[in-house]
Amino acid sequence: MTEARYTTNNVGIPVASDNDSLTLGPNGPILLQDHYLIEKNAHFNRERVPERVVHAKGGGAFGFLEVTEDVSQFTKAAVFQPGTRTETVIRFSSVAGENGSPDTWRDPRGFAVKLYTSQGNYDIVGNNTPVFFIRDPIKFPDFIRSQKRRADNHLRDHNIQWDFWTLRPESAHQVTWLMGDRGIPSNWREMNGYGSHTYLWENAGGERFWVKYHFKTDQGIDFLTQADADRIAGEDADFYIRDLWTAIDKGNHPSWTLYVQVMPYTDAADYRFNPFDLTKVWPHGDYPLIKVGRYVLDRNPANYHTDIEQAAFEPTNLVPGIGPSPDKMLLGRLFAYPDAHRYRIGANYAQLPVNAAKSPVNSYSKDGAMRYQNPGDPVYAPNSYGGPHANPELAAETASTYGLQDEVVRSAYQLHSDDDDFGQPGTLVREVLDDAQRDRLVNNIVGHASNNVSQPVLERVFEYWRNVDKTLGDRVASALKK
Repeated sequence: MTEARYTTNNVGIPVASDNDSLTLGPNGPILLQDHYLIEKNAHFNRERVPERVVHAKGGGAFGFLEVTEDVSQFTKAAVFQPGTRTETVIRFSSVAGENGSPDTWRDPRGFAVKLYTSQGNYDIVGNNTPVFFIRDPIKFPDFIRSQKRRADNHLRDHNIQWDFWTLRPESAHQVTWLMGDRGIPSNWREMNGYGSHTYLWENAGGERFWVKYHFKTDQGIDFLTQADADRIAGEDADFYIRDLWTAIDKGNHPSWTLYVQVMPYTDAADYRFNPFDLTKVWPHGDYPLIKVGRYVLDRNPANYHTDIEQAAFEPTNLVPGIGPSPDKMLLGRLFAYPDAHRYRIGANYAQLPVNAAKSPVNSYSKDGAMRYQNPGDPVYAPNSYGGPHANPELAAETASTYGLQDEVVRSAYQLHSDDDDFGQPGTLVREVLDDAQRDRLVNNIVGHASNNVSQPVLERVFEYWRNVDKTLGDRVASALKK
């Protein structure tokens, strides 16, 4: 017969009652010496960590990346060597909505991957779109505030969204994606993921290449119409979370095929678009997709808070053979993400099980709130007493020196021959979308911009879309003027 489990406090001391507080007589005051009552309620008051400023609502799962092809000619990173299988955790999310917002609001979706490699954790922190709204991180707080709630009435407002977008024409490519079919995926399984940024790869011979990551869904891409998304938001605000959990629970393990685009290092200087501009894609005709392997999700989290909510993804997690590019948004995120984690879940967030490396950790970081593994003496470097020492050959940092002969300036990207803000979204509209997709794009724009967008901003909306494509802009203007 199994022995009945008994309630304890947080340090294992048996608790006298789950039902009654300690009082002075049945009707007397509650006593301060009821330490379990105090512990229970004090902990309850502190159960919630601050939600993420962006990507607050999300879900995720565990799985693996299996490299099925040979891309060792481009990178020496252990995680991408042929036949390597690496454990992973992923977090999907929406961008603008707060925790508790409906999954099916029109919004980009976060696609954040942590790979527990033999050389340390490698994080690919991207979205379900290959581009973004802005190209410089100094604009990021302003962008997010324009997508969040107003300061006066605490309501989300399409007018301030369009005000920002139309004052920042670099947003046109991302907004075209957002207002199109992929602005509302049918679920997380039936959407692609992208690293979005440009990264630097280095092979064993020291050759360097620029790369972009593409996770192509094996389930096929599907989307929700605005009407279906609105209906589902009222019926099941957690529709995406439920869908992913149910699929994995039933053994229907979602998968993606990982591809990369590879650009020779020297091509960047005179390529027709600035290859580090996050508002641009590299056309596949110039740099075709190269298959890497298979990414599979096969295990649900055991506890949402510890496995998903406290999962901390950061683009600073770069393993030997992989480095950053001059992508300004990427460089800004190198600071922003770990800083957000230290604020939100504490200085020792890397020791939480979901964030802990599966490779050896020999760090001199010590102390601080919630530290539970501390280095022994010596606690400084260099030292003469057997403590770890940095090994630059083992680390083999892949750092870009691209453009570093220039002076330190505050400047937009250097323009390349075909660089402008509206060329690529115009190509997307005219050459990639079919007639039905263009019709839905117009309807989505009109539906969104007809919701309390003021006249001065509305005139800029017409100009914005005419700059993308004149026919599209005229259709939007005609419909909204009616």
